[in-house]
Amino acid sequence: MLTLTENASTIVKDIANQGGEETAGLRITGDNSPEQAFAVNAAPAPEPGDQTVEQDGATIFLDEQAAEALDDKVLDAAVDQEGGVQFALTVQA
Repeated sequence: MLTLTENASTIVKDIANQGGEETAGLRITGDNSPEQAFAVNAAPAPEPGDQTVEQDGATIFLDEQAAEALDDKVLDAAVDQEGGVQFALTVQA
């Protein structure tokens, strides 16, 4: 199952809390491209069929493709100098 670093948990909580919904989180969706791209968006709640990952107060919703592709990954996040969020994936140790 996808895990989050402490930085990622903090950033995901901050983004989700901006919406004001108690059930809010980030939703990660996958695509069928050979290079496996992902889209990350704030979401008020999971969509039907989403897998929910909760860690340290942060909530991530994964569509079926993302859940399968990210099952053995760690999500990290950082904020750049301009305030943009950068996400990175690594393989779980």
